[in-house]
Amino acid sequence: MKGKEVDQIDRRILRALQRDAGLSQRDLAEKVGLSQNACWRRLRALEDHGIIRGRTLQLDRGKLGLGLVVFVLVKTRHHSAAWLQTFRQHVSGIPEVVDFFRIGGDYDYMLRIVTTDMASYDSVYQRLIQKVELESVTSYFAMEAIEERRPLPI
Repeated sequence: MKGKEVDQIDRRILRALQRDAGLSQRDLAEKVGLSQNACWRRLRALEDHGIIRGRTLQLDRGKLGLGLVVFVLVKTRHHSAAWLQTFRQHVSGIPEVVDFFRIGGDYDYMLRIVTTDMASYDSVYQRLIQKVELESVTSYFAMEAIEERRPLPI
């Protein structure tokens, strides 16, 4: 974090916003023990340095009919920069892929896919394999979300 030291007050701000990104400026300042102006200045600095990259809200997957979570492990024989760029663009264009990681170990990539049901997942799978050559695709289906979208441990 070049140019910005994150102190305990900043951490209190970040913890409070992770729990509720919709806090008003007044409520946030009160929660962290600062004046509204001091809190606003710190918040702007955290945003300007890219520590806060945006604010989102959490949606209930089940109530939106998105009950299937699939963890997909991908292995490839291709490791060129051009292939990787094509693969990244392709996967990033699939809206059901909500997390996408390059990983170490027996597999090269891990995706978390959220969709409605098995038929919808099959459609995602067909889109995934249609534009790039993959050595293997292994899918693991979540039975239960025990903890999901936990705050970062700051």
